Amino acid sequence: MGQKSTERLRDYLAQLPPQSQALLMRELERAVERGDDVAIANLVLEQLRKIVRGVEQDEQTQPRSDDPARLLFRPLEPFLAETNFPTRPGQLRRASLLPIWQWLAREGAPEAAREFEAALAVASESGPMEVAARKFQLAAAEAILKIAGPSQDDRQRALSRVGPPSVVEDLLPIGLVLQAREALETLGSRLPSQIRVFAEGQIASATEALKLPSLQTPQLLPFALSLIAQRLAAPWQIIRLAVKMAASDDELRVAATPYGIAVTIALHDLSFVAACLRTDIRRGHFDYVGEQLKTLHDGVRGLRTELDLRNDSTWGRQLTSVRADTSNALQSEIDSVPGRVRRILRQRADKDIVAGAKIDASEVEDAAALIDFVAVCRTYASELAINEVTLRTFSDLQHYVEQSTEGLVQALRGGDARVRTFRQQQVKAAIRFCEVLFGHDYASLMNRAAENAVTGERKSSRAG
Repeated sequence: MGQKSTERLRDYLAQLPPQSQALLMRELERAVERGDDVAIANLVLEQLRKIVRGVEQDEQTQPRSDDPARLLFRPLEPFLAETNFPTRPGQLRRASLLPIWQWLAREGAPEAAREFEAALAVASESGPMEVAARKFQLAAAEAILKIAGPSQDDRQRALSRVGPPSVVEDLLPIGLVLQAREALETLGSRLPSQIRVFAEGQIASATEALKLPSLQTPQLLPFALSLIAQRLAAPWQIIRLAVKMAASDDELRVAATPYGIAVTIALHDLSFVAACLRTDIRRGHFDYVGEQLKTLHDGVRGLRTELDLRNDSTWGRQLTSVRADTSNALQSEIDSVPGRVRRILRQRADKDIVAGAKIDASEVEDAAALIDFVAVCRTYASELAINEVTLRTFSDLQHYVEQSTEGLVQALRGGDARVRTFRQQQVKAAIRFCEVLFGHDYASLMNRAAENAVTGERKSSRAG
């Protein structure tokens, strides 16, 4: 891709809200794991990471393969979160990596860091570089576990030199993941690149792959489950592993097992998608709404169906909150759509239309996107508690747009020539809305009717 194309891509990505950037980054990382369109995914990921890290466009960055910190923390990549959204078990903040690298180079393991950087200067990616990286990862893990362990004297003062509380919170998990790199890689190698349906056979295979003692600790099991969830086409299905281990769908029995953390992971991820959806709606970005709604719909339905959740339990309240927050955000936006459509299509008397009046094309496209948004919501309305408002609004839009389009087409046959351009713009907008509501064939029919109305008026004028 040329430099100008790359700049345009980066400009577009920079305009996305932070949560949408994180969601896109997460999906691309999963695509890379599956081996889908790796070249394109890596290109977009590189630009996204530059934006998230605040790298200037003209900054000359080192090749990523030669970045010592990147090589050190490569085993953490599947677990990194990019935004300020709260992390869950099995996640680490990418923002924590730089302070920890600096601490390791400064006082945590300075000799090992210098030796690592010296080895990289003469190493190759496939040979000694990997050996040097693994050696330093073990040294870094040892230094981290030493300072983060409970036996450390004056522990709080030592930890404060690493970084702020959020970094300290990630310190111990980072050390444990670096230490358990081989076990996590072995788990990943035993899993398919993508699991479309997490059924009995796949659950049995995942259970067998998890039979590594080092992954069964309370600290590392969430990372192992996160790795499995990333391979699932529907990540919420990770709860099936917890249900299988508990041999029950009762939430008390599921929560009593170590694998109950899978339900916490699924609920957190649904909360994150709901937060991204609310942000996108507030900003008027609807590109990913369909995918987000499907994820929420399927996840909410799956948890409600496959787990016996109590309304007053922690999990029950979390799921209720996801549904309520999503419903409120959707309902508020859905309620606003008819008014925006009416402002564009309202038929006015000739005397009320000022000379040179125009309709903003971007406003028309925004309204069309909102109509499509309502149509998408209709598909997932029942599970997200917006069934009544969605069906009513969609029906009202169909009726109003159909009647308005016919009325506006008829208005083209007569009236003041001074306002004909404005009425034609209204008709064009109405036909755009018809395409969303009724499909291409109906929109084409109304477009021909509008052309005939204009042609017939001109013929009538010449005959007179």
